[in-house]
Amino acid sequence: MRIGIFGGTFDPPHLGHLILGAEAHDQLQLDRLLWVLTPDPPHKQDQVISPLAQRIALVQSAIDDNPIFELSDIDIDRPGPHFAVDTVSILRSREPDAELYYLIGGDSLHDLPAWHTPQELVRTVTAFGVMRRPGDEVDLSALDGTLPGLSKKVRFVDAPLLEISSSQIRQRIQTGRPYRYYLPEKVYRLIEERRYYR
Repeated sequence: MRIGIFGGTFDPPHLGHLILGAEAHDQLQLDRLLWVLTPDPPHKQDQVISPLAQRIALVQSAIDDNPIFELSDIDIDRPGPHFAVDTVSILRSREPDAELYYLIGGDSLHDLPAWHTPQELVRTVTAFGVMRRPGDEVDLSALDGTLPGLSKKVRFVDAPLLEISSSQIRQRIQTGRPYRYYLPEKVYRLIEERRYYR
């Protein structure tokens, strides 16, 4: 069993998230892709994040028609702060025989040495699925100097560059600008029905 771990606040989940998830599933040959909703991300303490129940409803509406995608409760049901290394360790204990692929962006790969106990995270995962932006250069040998063994665990995932961000979508909703086609139809309808982000 090969499991992908796709973490984020998903506030809201948009087409870019779904494309990245689908490309990771295809290129890394994943059996399952867990969407790990982070209730209280340590690196976003200074930002206002929408209520957890709202984000759960939006992620479920985004992924419910894809049997490969599933919303994970791994961080939802435990107190924060939620560090990647703890999430992966818990999942490893639940799925001891699985290969665990932790999905990150190319920018996060550069920042990995500054994460909470990064060497333990490198040791615990099977591999990192790194979503690379076109033209993004990564010096793996330099990263290996800080985190030995990291380069052997990097698997690049090539995906089209979509300049879509959740913060941009929230701002569009708040200012009355068009946002419908940045989102899956079900997510758009839910935001409209429940008047989220207004």
